[in-house]
Amino acid sequence: MRIYNNNFILPENSSKSKQTLKNSGNFDEANSFKSIFNNRLEENPSIHFSKHASMRLNDRNVSLSSEQIKRVESGINKASQKGINDSLVLVDDIALVVNVKNKVVITAMNSDNENIFTNIDGAVIV
Repeated sequence: MRIYNNNFILPENSSKSKQTLKNSGNFDEANSFKSIFNNRLEENPSIHFSKHASMRLNDRNVSLSSEQIKRVESGINKASQKGINDSLVLVDDIALVVNVKNKVVITAMNSDNENIFTNIDGAVIV
């Protein structure tokens, strides 16, 4: 059993402990580990942008629509299935270098920038 935000968190299969806490009035089903974990997953986007990538997007006046971000996510999943570690993901005229394992965009550029990419072991066009 763990305590999170002054509430008890129990493993899913600990019905005896749940019953004991329910009887004591200190247990709330909404504070189970599973519930908190699922809520955290929903709050966090599936891809992240490094500080460097965020600066590059801003400096280069590049923005991604929600549809493009979904395509990037799809490209990352495809790269992961092929065992790629660091991938170039091309979406329309935007190029993103992504760490596939951590789902982190490392840098970004559009077609106006230099077209040389290093430190990648695969590319995905989505």
